[in-house]
Amino acid sequence: MFKRSTPVLASLDEAKTINFYTQKLGFNLVDNYNGYLIFERDGIHMHLFHCAKPDECRNMGCYIYVTDIDTLYAEYRQAGVVHPNGPLKLMPFGLRQFAAVDNNGNIFYFAEDKSGITPIED
Repeated sequence: MFKRSTPVLASLDEAKTINFYTQKLGFNLVDNYNGYLIFERDGIHMHLFHCAKPDECRNMGCYIYVTDIDTLYAEYRQAGVVHPNGPLKLMPFGLRQFAAVDNNGNIFYFAEDKSGITPIED
């Protein structure tokens, strides 16, 4: 029934967000609709809307399931975006994951399933 999910997160500054997502996270800018930004990397899309009131746009984030998490972790450590409290580790529920944060304060959990149960893909 469900096929895909796309996070919609806050952007506090359009130019800084475009720079961060393309230079630090390795996403491509797909479109910009008057500050509503759409990025893509490896088939994963991120949408960001302009938020003029930072206090109203807190605590946003998402999980992104990946393959080859070690390579991605090394890339994001080099880019300086790994959350200080989110190093790569094996979680008790079977995911190897790490956390990263963008320039707007959005948090991402990048995870690779090591439990033997893989999310269903098409």
